[in-house]
Amino acid sequence: MAAAQGHFSDHSNGIEATDRADEDTVPPAFRKAVEALRTARLRQEIEVDPTRPPRKLAPHAYALEAAVVDGEEDLADGRLVLLHEPAGHEAWHGTFRLVTLVRAELEPEMAADPLLPEVCWSWLTGALEARGLAYGEPSGTVTRAGSHYFGGLSDRRPATQIEIRASWTPREGAGGVPDTAAHLAAWCDLLCQVAGLPPMPSGVSDTTTGVVTLPQRRGPQQR
Repeated sequence: MAAAQGHFSDHSNGIEATDRADEDTVPPAFRKAVEALRTARLRQEIEVDPTRPPRKLAPHAYALEAAVVDGEEDLADGRLVLLHEPAGHEAWHGTFRLVTLVRAELEPEMAADPLLPEVCWSWLTGALEARGLAYGEPSGTVTRAGSHYFGGLSDRRPATQIEIRASWTPREGAGGVPDTAAHLAAWCDLLCQVAGLPPMPSGVSDTTTGVVTLPQRRGPQQR
C-alpha cells in the first residue's frame, strides 16, 4: 500500500494501551500523532502495515512495519515504533520517542566498505535534517553481519546484512504533538536509501534528491 493506513481487527486503530492506561484514557496528543502516521502518503514502492507494539516501553505505543518492494522481492524492511509518556521521560527529554529497526541484505563487496556503519548512521540523521525536522537525544547502532553456508547449505551464496537500530526524540509542535507524518517520511527515505532505490524525480513532493544510495540486489533474509 502507498499510505500508512491499515485495517485493525481489534478496532483500536493500532493504539496499544498498557496496564497503566486503557484505551479510554489515551491522550489526545497521542491520538493525533498516531492518526498522522496512519494517513501519511509515502512512496509507492513502500508497503506499510500496523503491527502490535511493545507493551512495556511506555504507557502508550504504536508500531508500523514497512518494506521496500520490487515486484515480489523485499529490498529492505523495518519497524517504526512511536512511544508516548505523557508525564515526560528524563532520558528522552520529551514526551514522545521514535524507535526503529531497519535492515537489508547487501552484496558482500559493498558490505566490505570500512566506512559503511558511519555512512548508514549519517543517512538517518541526514534524512531527518533534509526534511527540516528538529529532534534530540539520537542514539543507536549500525551492525553488519556476514553468513557463510556449509554442508547441505553450501549452494547458497554468502550473505551480508546491514542493520540499523536507532531512537530519537521528535520536537513537539502545537498541542504537544510532533510532526509524526514527516518523521515517518524521513524514516522511509532511510529505508529507500538502504534498499538502493534511486532518488525521487525532481519536482515530486517526496524527494531525496542528492542523497547517496547503497547498491544492493537482494532482499533481507527472514528471521
